[in-house]
Amino acid sequence: MAGAAAATSRSASPSRVRSAATKRPPHSVAVRSPPAASTSLTTTCAPARARASAIARPVPTPAPVTSATCPAISITRFYQPRASAIMCGMATTVPGSGTLPDTSDFRRQAFVDGAFTDAASGSTFACVSPVTGETLFDVAACDSEDVDRAVAAARRSFEGGAWSRLAPRKRRGVLLRLAELIHRDRDRLATMITLDMGKPIGDARGEVAGAVACFRFFAEAIDKVYGEVGPTGPDVVSTITREPIGVVGLVVPWNYPILMPTWKLAPALATGNSVILKPAEQSPIVALALAELTAEAGIPDGVVNVLPGMGETAGQAIGRHMDVDKVAFTGSSEVGKFFLVYAGQSNMKSVQLECGGKSPNVVFADVPDLDLAVAESAEGIFGNSGQVCSAGSRLLVQEAIADEFLEKLAREAAKWLPGDPFDAGTRMGSLVDETQMDRVLGYIETGRGEGAEVRAGGVRAREETGGFYVEPTIFGAARNDMRIAQEEIFGPVVTAIPFASEEDGIRIANDTIYGLTSGVWTRDINKAYRFARSIRSGTVCINCYDRGDNALPFGGFKQSGIGRDKSLHALENYTQLKTTYINVLPS
Repeated sequence: MAGAAAATSRSASPSRVRSAATKRPPHSVAVRSPPAASTSLTTTCAPARARASAIARPVPTPAPVTSATCPAISITRFYQPRASAIMCGMATTVPGSGTLPDTSDFRRQAFVDGAFTDAASGSTFACVSPVTGETLFDVAACDSEDVDRAVAAARRSFEGGAWSRLAPRKRRGVLLRLAELIHRDRDRLATMITLDMGKPIGDARGEVAGAVACFRFFAEAIDKVYGEVGPTGPDVVSTITREPIGVVGLVVPWNYPILMPTWKLAPALATGNSVILKPAEQSPIVALALAELTAEAGIPDGVVNVLPGMGETAGQAIGRHMDVDKVAFTGSSEVGKFFLVYAGQSNMKSVQLECGGKSPNVVFADVPDLDLAVAESAEGIFGNSGQVCSAGSRLLVQEAIADEFLEKLAREAAKWLPGDPFDAGTRMGSLVDETQMDRVLGYIETGRGEGAEVRAGGVRAREETGGFYVEPTIFGAARNDMRIAQEEIFGPVVTAIPFASEEDGIRIANDTIYGLTSGVWTRDINKAYRFARSIRSGTVCINCYDRGDNALPFGGFKQSGIGRDKSLHALENYTQLKTTYINVLPS
């Protein structure tokens, strides 16, 4: 489901830091220097524990090991920016039109060592709602200095043992409490998601429910995972135990602003680690709200730190930090490769990647229920406006039924026309920002230029709202060597490719650099099984598309990533094995 966009976005591009002389796009805010006597305002998290009220307090002293220890590497393209600028000093955003829900009580500072605090530099960036294109407010733009502070806090908390050495059943209780708090605040969190990335409110509520279920799953798993006793003979006692890795950096995307952090945060916390979470700059709001709930649930200071900021600054600093033991990243394959480079040039930290996809949804002529296949194919690419790493963006339809299938799919697409994300009846909302919208529209023009046939959509929608919407788009008569069939568009665009035989279908399905998920529709169980064994993807869905469960692992083959989210296997990502060998001496 999720993986997709990068800790910022799906494609990399130049830094969003602009000089004052740079021409600014709509909704951006001018850069200005911080006041000469500026001080960092730090506020304690009131619901957490009995502590001093919101007052200024000293910033934690960074550990001697910093991100600067590792020499920088030159990167010309990193994360895809939103059309806004980083600002220094106090926020100066343009007020919204008043058509969106009130955001005055939303957190907008970083969360470090149990307190909300400004970025060390005083810089901020605009949080723009794609629902209407309005600037909501400005958010702290963290960079390497803030990463150093957060890593120092995480290391102190880990070594102190208040969480890492807490009895598993007690960690279980705290995480169950966190799940209940998320459920309590479900409507507020769903509103944040819709405001921040344009997801329909019904889907946003479903995402919050998924986060609750994920925390409950890993909370219940904590005290039910055992070590091993090695088969080493009567004179030796050997044990194999799993221990937490230590300080873990989590760099997550914008397409599922609470679920993607949860998929990594829940198992990382369950196994006793301390974390630095960097949400995508396109959707930072809900991660900051989640930080506040972790404190209220009783997670000790320093165990959870949340740093909003740019990928090319905060994200890279996490990846290159010499005192971060592991990075778990969800986003584009291009950016995922950078994290592998950062690990090699720093401390050889463990790297887990859940990256891009161009997943094949293969419909054979003997499909058992054509209408069901059409409906699920539509949902598999138009759901979440196509901003899903496992979206069924390549639709392979056997030639005998291709025309009928695409005619039905075009009629089904009409049910997914973009609407007001705050309307409970809306099925498809906006894209996350103007840059992503332009990217999707650019690929649509590329598809036309390549000779593919537009069977539905292909244009911007709801332009009068100021938001960033694109109609569900279907390309027919496409070839698998086209860019629209090979490159991840990350929008509501499906490329339909006809195929002749079973062998032809499997060949085309595997002809991609990705291998995240896949689907096959047939009433022949033997054919389905042959396909499942032949396809190179982490998940295969038979007579359905993009299904899953917290008990099942999620991840990809090839350039779709390394490692797995969800299921008990996810606990392996955040632990390392220790062998203890005891020589039993004779009496």
